[in-house]
Amino acid sequence: MKHLDSDFSDSHLPFYSVHSGKGEEVRNDLYYWTNQIVNVCFYGITGSREWVLIDCGMPHSKEKIMEAAEERFGHSGKPLGIVLTHGHFDHVGSLEPLLEEWDVPVYAHELEIPYLNGKMDYPKGDPTVDGGLVSELSPLYPHHGIDVSGKLHVLPANGAVPFMEGWKWIHTPGHTPGHVSLYRESDGTLIAGDAFVTVKQESLYKVVFQKKQISGPPKYFTMDWKAARESVMTLSNLNPKIAVTGHGEMMEGKELEESLRYLLDHFDEEALPANRKPH
Repeated sequence: MKHLDSDFSDSHLPFYSVHSGKGEEVRNDLYYWTNQIVNVCFYGITGSREWVLIDCGMPHSKEKIMEAAEERFGHSGKPLGIVLTHGHFDHVGSLEPLLEEWDVPVYAHELEIPYLNGKMDYPKGDPTVDGGLVSELSPLYPHHGIDVSGKLHVLPANGAVPFMEGWKWIHTPGHTPGHVSLYRESDGTLIAGDAFVTVKQESLYKVVFQKKQISGPPKYFTMDWKAARESVMTLSNLNPKIAVTGHGEMMEGKELEESLRYLLDHFDEEALPANRKPH
């Protein structure tokens, strides 16, 4: 089992969006912050000492994530826990270093556990999907599992999200086997992870300049396209009012509703890689 960063010889992935280091409030108790090209979510009221971290961003970002948390909550205290949408390197990149600072539990779907307890690696990125430079370089991205088994817990079977009252987790596989999204029905707030995203993640130009558009899960890492389509349908059927995704800007209201409908209606053209489209 290699260390998460070994593919890059401990170098930083040299991709940054124009929003890197910036954050935006989704609700009064939900804030997302962009770490290079991926979004990290902080759940909790500003100033609260009871907060939750959702996903852990890119490798080498421990200090920046801790600084963003301190700026959001006004103190340097640790979260109650960490919830993972999935275990790809850009969502758990700083998990191990953060756990060296914070003695807190980590929650993930049971099907994602093998990638988080050192037993399995993800497939390498697929450079043959269409899209651009981010896809072409994807075989170089870290794809190895990590081992945080000492802090790892399976998400509750009843759908509850620990420390996030009123939220439920929804199994949205496809991008990975144990991918989950988080949803609060009372106000229609969705944390989608990479079940769908709001930027064409395969294109370096669009990633850097954050051109907003609905897109399926990042093509180069998605493992099961039938499940991915069904997961988009599951989330669309919730009729969310606002969504923050793993990549791209938040989307809300009519734009979100129409974009999700469009993605479902044109899934083969918009989401499927060229090498997987029916001929």
